Amino acid sequence: MRIDIWSDIACPWCYIGLTRFGRALERFEHSEDVEVELHSFQLDPTLPESFEGTEADYLAASKGLDVADVHAMTRQVSAAAATEGLTLDFDSLVVTNSRRAHRLLQYAKGVSGQATWDLELALLTAHFTDGLSISDPDTVAALADRVGIEPDAARAALDSPELDAAVTADVDAAAQLGIRGVPFFVLNGKYGVSGAQPPELFDSALQQVWDEEHPA
Repeated sequence: MRIDIWSDIACPWCYIGLTRFGRALERFEHSEDVEVELHSFQLDPTLPESFEGTEADYLAASKGLDVADVHAMTRQVSAAAATEGLTLDFDSLVVTNSRRAHRLLQYAKGVSGQATWDLELALLTAHFTDGLSISDPDTVAALADRVGIEPDAARAALDSPELDAAVTADVDAAAQLGIRGVPFFVLNGKYGVSGAQPPELFDSALQQVWDEEHPA
């Protein structure tokens, strides 16, 4: 069984959704027969490399919201994350464009699917929990080293035109599928699951698709 997942490192619901899906996959009795591929997506490709302000400032400006409303929204997201044991620190978050990190994830695909998965979760943790910049070469090189990717290769990947083209290909594929928000899960090329759904939904979706492909 194949699972394709579109996500953005600058998306807190992706952090929650990937965590929930990952735990469902660990519980799934046929997990060793499931191939997962992560795909790039950018919620805001126009975000500058460096934004002078907080995440609340950015969201208020980009969405036309009052800062108080943004704080209420981030508290809601943080509460959802806490149910999965995740801590989101929006006050310390470094607002930056995720494009460079996506290039590194494209490089990681050439290493292994597990390295890509581990790196994406490491980047999400760095961004939303640890207050680190996901576009800083030293930061991402250290994260890459933890998951078995050579640090110098990681630094080179950040500005690679070839890897940038791979990011664009993923974004274009999402557009062709009508994907406008992430996380988005495609099971066996036939079934779409949108958003950070409850863990039980991922459990049932995996089992349903497996049973359809492997009737008793």
